Amino acid sequence: MGVAGHRKESMPHLRVGILSMSSSRTLAEDESGAWIRKHAEKEGHTVVFHGRIPDDEAEIRKAVRDVIREHTPHAMILTGGTGITRSDVTIEAVTPMFRKTLTAFSTLFTMLSFEEIDSAAILSRAAAGIVADTVLFCLPGSLKACKLACNAIIFPELGHVVKHVLDR
Repeated sequence: MGVAGHRKESMPHLRVGILSMSSSRTLAEDESGAWIRKHAEKEGHTVVFHGRIPDDEAEIRKAVRDVIREHTPHAMILTGGTGITRSDVTIEAVTPMFRKTLTAFSTLFTMLSFEEIDSAAILSRAAAGIVADTVLFCLPGSLKACKLACNAIIFPELGHVVKHVLDR
């Protein structure tokens, strides 16, 4: 079956978790997480979790495990902590948890970012992978980056990706 056939059979309504990493912003101040939530709901998905935690590897790993165990999301979108400062630890926290890595996500996001922000795209370390039966996307914290990733990559393919993850 080709891509078009798989997309036809993909799941249109999914459970989505959103987790923002920030040591300076509260959940109420998190524009990126709020936009992702609103857009996920607009796409017909159910947001089963939306939270914010500090940039801390152990807390990030624990939060991801807890959300997956307690809310069983089909997908989790993490925003923040993907840069290169000392406090940016999202990638270090979650990539060891991946049972599979969606390597093309990072490449596609970097390519699209390059078109918008030129060579500054090298400062982002967006990533995606599978943890248990949940697709996890790690995005920069900027609203512009979240909109780019969600509109161009994540939401157009999410049902298709989840269908493959859940196929046994």
